[in-house]
Amino acid sequence: MIPLVRHAAALCVLGAALTACGTTGTEVAPRPAPSAPAPSPSASRTPTPTLAPGPAGLTPVFEHGPRTGGTKGGAKDGKLVALTFDADMTADQGPRAASGERFDNPGLIAALRELKVPATVFMTGRWAEEYPDEARSIGRDPRFEIANHSYSHYAYTDDCYGLPTVSADRMRSDLERAYTAFEKAGVAHPMPYFRFPGGCYDKAALEELSATGVTAVQWDVVSGDAFATDADAVTRQVLDGVRPGSVVVMHCTRSAAPVTEKVVRAVVPELRRQGYRFAKVSELIGAANGHA
Repeated sequence: MIPLVRHAAALCVLGAALTACGTTGTEVAPRPAPSAPAPSPSASRTPTPTLAPGPAGLTPVFEHGPRTGGTKGGAKDGKLVALTFDADMTADQGPRAASGERFDNPGLIAALRELKVPATVFMTGRWAEEYPDEARSIGRDPRFEIANHSYSHYAYTDDCYGLPTVSADRMRSDLERAYTAFEKAGVAHPMPYFRFPGGCYDKAALEELSATGVTAVQWDVVSGDAFATDADAVTRQVLDGVRPGSVVVMHCTRSAAPVTEKVVRAVVPELRRQGYRFAKVSELIGAANGHA
């Protein structure tokens, strides 16, 4: 049995906070089918690196790239690191957004562009619906790639930091609904990668999503940026945790992670000084395939 995988304690706070949004049930309410079919997550201009299915055909799970040096898989060196950002927004947070709460972070995206840092944004469908212009801008920037973080940011397991849950028979439709939201926002080529809300998954979830063809992407470095107010402490946590091939999880939600832009501006030059090169998740997966 595959164990439940969870965020560190700092992200537990984020999960608990996301439930305080007027949710009364534990499952996504039934919704009409989308007017247009969801785009295939594998649709892309060029072949997209993915992992082979796991044991018994389960959805494969990627946590980090190669730890060793070399040039296989197209990597220039072994010191690659991927910064990833979760654009969280639950299906029920529309009223909070309407009242002025910001679930986006344009300053962070601007900083990544200024620093010329490639990155992967794991976006919920609800976020794309709330900020379609930003989703489209990120999706059309070749420096970035957009991947799936579910439609609703409801958990795919029980007991996931208090998040509401999606029933097993709705997991696939929740994932596909996010791709439909990306398409409507003008994101033409989302990646076939999926990050579980709260980072929680089990064998049942991997079985249910196996037919979608996605690779589940986790991480090996928790930034601790969720609701943090001490940018220096978050910066130290990232720098202390990064190793060659690391995937760092951060957030692209200004109200829930207010110091992330400052952290990025500190982390990027220091990691470059240490000889790291920033990569999108697709490059790390490609490097992992080359090292297999």
